[in-house]
Parts: sequence; C-alpha cells; structure tokens
Amino acid sequence: MTLTNSEIEYIKEKLGRVPNELEEEMLDVMFSEHCSYKSSRPILKLFPTEGKNIIMGPGDDAGIVSITDKLALAVAIESHNHPSAIEPYNGSGTGVGGILRDIISMGAMPIAVLDSLRLGPLEDEKSRYLFENMIKGAADYGTNVGVPTVGGEIEFDKSYRTNPLVNVMAAGLVEKDKIFKGIAPNVGDVFLLMGGKTGRDGIHGVTFASEELSTEVEAEDSQAVAIGDSITKKKVLDASFEILENINVSGVKDLGGGGLTCCISELVDKCGNGAIVDLNSIPLREDGMTPYEIMLSESQERMVFVINPKDAGKAIAICEKHEIVPAIIGEVTATELMVVEDNRNDENDKIIASMPANLLADPPYLNREIKAPKKDDKYLKVQDPPLEEAIMKTLSSPNIANKKWAYNQFDWEIQDRTIIKPGDDGAVLQVDDETAIVLSCDCNAVHTKLSPYDGGGGSLAEAIRNVVSMGAEPYTAVDCLNFGNPENPEILWQFRKCVEGMADLARKFNTPVISGNVSFYNETEGIKINPSPVVGVVGVANINNIRTMNFKHVGDKIIIVGKTYDEVDGSEYHRIVHNLEQGDAPKIRIDDEVKAAKSILKILNKDTGEFEGSGNGITAIHDCSHGGIAIALAEMALSSDLGAELDLSNIPTNGNEKINDNNLLLSESHGRYLITVRPDILEDVLKSIDAPCACIGEIKGNTLKFNDINVEIDVKDLKNAYNGVIEKFMV
Repeated sequence: MTLTNSEIEYIKEKLGRVPNELEEEMLDVMFSEHCSYKSSRPILKLFPTEGKNIIMGPGDDAGIVSITDKLALAVAIESHNHPSAIEPYNGSGTGVGGILRDIISMGAMPIAVLDSLRLGPLEDEKSRYLFENMIKGAADYGTNVGVPTVGGEIEFDKSYRTNPLVNVMAAGLVEKDKIFKGIAPNVGDVFLLMGGKTGRDGIHGVTFASEELSTEVEAEDSQAVAIGDSITKKKVLDASFEILENINVSGVKDLGGGGLTCCISELVDKCGNGAIVDLNSIPLREDGMTPYEIMLSESQERMVFVINPKDAGKAIAICEKHEIVPAIIGEVTATELMVVEDNRNDENDKIIASMPANLLADPPYLNREIKAPKKDDKYLKVQDPPLEEAIMKTLSSPNIANKKWAYNQFDWEIQDRTIIKPGDDGAVLQVDDETAIVLSCDCNAVHTKLSPYDGGGGSLAEAIRNVVSMGAEPYTAVDCLNFGNPENPEILWQFRKCVEGMADLARKFNTPVISGNVSFYNETEGIKINPSPVVGVVGVANINNIRTMNFKHVGDKIIIVGKTYDEVDGSEYHRIVHNLEQGDAPKIRIDDEVKAAKSILKILNKDTGEFEGSGNGITAIHDCSHGGIAIALAEMALSSDLGAELDLSNIPTNGNEKINDNNLLLSESHGRYLITVRPDILEDVLKSIDAPCACIGEIKGNTLKFNDINVEIDVKDLKNAYNGVIEKFMV
C-alpha cells in the first residue's frame, strides 16, 4: 500500500466514511505517482502546451498535431522501466504495446515506433542480458503488429546498472475529422471491453512503478509485469479501426496502468459522469479471481469503447469476426460515482465499491520540499592525450559507435513509409507526395546531472537540431522524464530545473509539449540513475528539403554554423577518455539556438534541389552534439567513404578564450550544425545564414586532414573504430 496517512485522511473526509478493502486498493492505484503525477503536476504546468499547429495537448492518451490540411499526427511517449528491469523481454514488448494502444485510442493508425534505452556498461553480464532481451522484445512486438521501428537511441552508463530505462515513442496518422477522445459524454452509453481476457498479470503494476527497486522487490514483483501478446494486439488493432469506421463511438481508451479502475474512472470523470461496472460480465483468463484482481489487473491488449447500447450487437460481431473476446461490462450514469457490482455469488446485484469518480481520476497533488544540492567544487585538471587518440577513443565509445547490432533486428520498412534508414539524425516517413514527417528522440543525462537547467534544455535542443538537420521544421515535442525518488528534495530540484530549461526552449521555438510521462523512483538500494529527460520531437518537411548527413561530392565546401565554446565538462570525450563527469554542462544559449535552426531551414527553402537530387546546392547536414565537431565530421566521412581537408582556425569561437585543439574539436557546445554545399553557392549561403558561421574545409581525399595542426586520420581507421564495438560484447 502506497497511500500516505494524510491521503487516507483526505479520502475518509471525501467519502464521509472509511473505504472498504476494494475501494482502498483502487484508490491506492490511482493515488500512485505513476497514475496521479502528484509530485510533478505543479511543475509540469511550466510547459507551453498550445500552438498554431496543435490540435490536442496533454490530458488524453496522446497529443495531436496538424501536419497537412487533411491529416494530423497523434504522438505519445511512455516509460516501462521497472517491468523491463524484472522481465526485459515482456517489459520492453509491452512498453511498445501500451504506447501503440495510446495512439489507436485517438483514432490514429500507428506508423512509427522509436525506442530509447539506457542500461549499465556492456562489460556487465546482466546489462548484456537485459540489452539483448529488451531489443528482442521490442523488435518482436513491433514486427508482429506491423508497425516499423524507425529510430531511437541507446546509452550505457553505470548509473543504469541496476535500474535500466525503456522509453517508447510512437506516432500515428489520423484524418482531422476522425479524431477520438477518451471520454464518456452520454448517460446510458455502455462500455464495450474487447481484446485479451483479464488475468492476474500486471496487478499493481503502477504502484510497483511508484517505488524504488530492490533485490527483494525484483524477486517479489514479477507478477506486476504484464505479459504481452502481439498477435492478439494485431487483431485488436484491426477490430478497433473497423469499430471506429462503422459505429458511432462516443469515446475510446486503452487499458494500461491501473487497468479498469483507471480507464473507466477517467472516461467518465472528464464529462462529470459516473459509471457502473459489472464484474460478472468481464471475461476472465483465470478462475477464482477476486474483485481486487479484476479491477486492478493490467493484462495487455485490452480496449474500452463507449457506445450506444443499440450498437452493441454490431460491435460484438466485429470483435468476434476478428477472433477477440468482447463484452458489455457496464454503463455511463449521471451519478458522478464509480460503482462496482458483483453478483457472481448472489443472484442480486451487490455493490462492492462506490465512490466519486473524480476522487479516483483527479487525486490532489503534493507540494513537496525542493532544495538545491550542494555543488561539488572538486575539479580535476586533465592531461589531454594526442588529438588523434582522443578522437578515436571517443568515436569507439559504445554511446557513439554504430548501433546497427540493435537496429538491424527491427523491421523499419513495414508500411513502406520510411525513406531514410536508421543511423541518420532522425527518422523520415513519407505522408504524401509532398510531405514527410521527421521524428527524433534524444537525451543527455550527464549534462542534466551536472546542470539540470542546461541539460534539460539541451536535450530538447538536440532533438530539435536532429529534426532540422533532416530538413524539417519542428512542430511539437513530447517527453519522458526519468528521475529518482521525488521524496528527496534534491531530486525534485533537479526535476524542476530540468523542466524550466525545456520549457524556456520550447516556448522560444514554438514547439509546445503536447504529451509525456514522468517516471520517478528510478533508484535501487540507494543507487540513483542520472536524471534522464528523454525528448521526442516531430518535424514536418517538404520532401525536397530532406537531407542526409553523408558527404556527397568531392569539392563540396564544409560550413559550420554556430559558435564553439570551451565546453567539454560532461562530454563523451571526458567520460570515455578521462573517466570524468564533473563541472558544468554546456550552456543553452536559446536565442543562438533559434537563429542557427532558422538559418538552416531558410537556406533549404532557397535551395531549388530535390530529395537525393544531383542538383542540390545544400548537399549534406549534420548536427554537432555528442563528441562535438570531430565526431560529427567522422560520422559524415565514414558514412560516405569520403574524406575532408579542414582548417581549425576558421571555427567561430567566443573570441575571448583560447581553446586547445582537443577541446575545440570535442566540445559539446549547443546550437551547431555542419553543412556541405556546392562551391559555386558558398558565398551566397554564408551571407544567408543569420548566425556565426564559416567555411572550415572541403570534401577531399580519403582522410580527415586538419591542415593547421598536422593531424590526419584515414577514413578506414575511423570505420574500424566506429563499427563492431557493440558486436564485440554481444557475441
């Protein structure tokens, strides 16, 4: 039981009595951190949630953004951290399944999944086991359902050794006049439960996710992990769209965390209505299930449709056609009460729970103590190795090296929309003959650990840069905020500063945050994860503006956009070469970030070329993030087998500080892009960029050659350092 003494007293006051055992269990689930957001709600209000392209913001199963005159995109992101730590295959698989149901609930057809994974070092046997099974679980589920996994990110760090993170983002297309909501507006409508049968798996999954992990919890709570069934999910998807197409549905919602208790109470509370749920009518997978088990089960592949009773027969027939189990389990009432009846042991209906739906669906939030931690003033000076060694070691970090071992297990080509394969800055999916959407998913946890404001804002900035680098205008963002125990005032301070940084950047970019998830209690026996704000961004592009990172033509000029500062604290270079996480993260300079992004989009709009066209003036774009300029250049070179000659003296800097060569090339300053252009338009492009910029070299030969410091690295050596790193561990 996670209810606090003050919450129990609040419940007694609202009910005017002591809740019975079933009511207390239902309230315990709905008052959990996972369902109620009781620690984060006051802080999440800082996010901008409205904008010119936004159709629906936070409050439903997914946010919705307009992408064409006719079509909208439903987008959502969720965590499945604790379940994946216990059962990595089912944990990651049901993470995919849950987010797909969120998209379906809006009336949208899922078209893409992105997975964000964080685990302990690959040297650890357990981390390798978790990694292998998380990838397999997510890949199997997405492939079986028929939804492509088009991108994501993977990070390895000791802070995730006992508390791995699995965050899943999904997107789906819906016609604007066919959007559905999770509501029950009409008294007398009935609840159609369809999909998989209700079993004992996943019970109290949300309260399990609202406490710290421990070795004891791992041993005891495997039952809290729901079991996925992707074959049934495909049937549920097909039946759902047939129901939505042929029946006048008032509302629809998936059954995820909190099961029937959460689903039904939230449906009716949004409209000020009540509900009666008949336990006798619910199809069960196991004998002898108690009311508590039925109402709190989080068995997968279940949906609830709110329909007129006259349409019940037609809806049931559709479900049976698709070989899934349907049942009418209750109705919408005008009482504002959530009532549970059970006549399984008595011919007469017996009310076994009755309480205000609002008490379940809208618990009070907490004003917890917030306190800034004491800054660690210790700072170790480092002795830089030779530049070539620093670049090669950084490039071969598992956090930067090629992830094809993972993404080759996914099918990213299902549905025939994906036009850029995984491995570039973002995923690109075709919508129509002219329009593509670009999806990115990013996080910088170490930066957030060192400087929560800049790390949070920087994570969103990186996701935006990745969308812009592909040629798209950023429209909106979603987030999955993974932190430690919110009862610790210093953790909640981290959380608030992180949200402030993200909110300030989102507001300036006009990219409202329209959906998200908060995952607290990511600690195991005192070991805290690095605060991890995973951010997804949706961009919309004219297909002719899409660009990729790889060098294209010998002789093309290389331009850097944005200033480089002496900012290597928290960098991958410091982590992998010096084993250090210290100091202050790179600063977010919001106005500079906006100017750089707008400049990239402006020069693309002026370019008269086309997607993968030979006549493009702007031939390649890549953002600078993890590993800085050196790693960005290396990735552009090794993906094309072309080299470059470069002049470091041309890189725009602050001017007031002398930056050594290692720091200049491996700094992770924000707001920077590398672009390549045809030589004949170089001067015009430079004049069009409304941010510090310079030509720093040209594509030439088969080495990265830094002329002014006499360093030259063969592209073959770059490829050897970049490829095969993960494969060495995952034999």
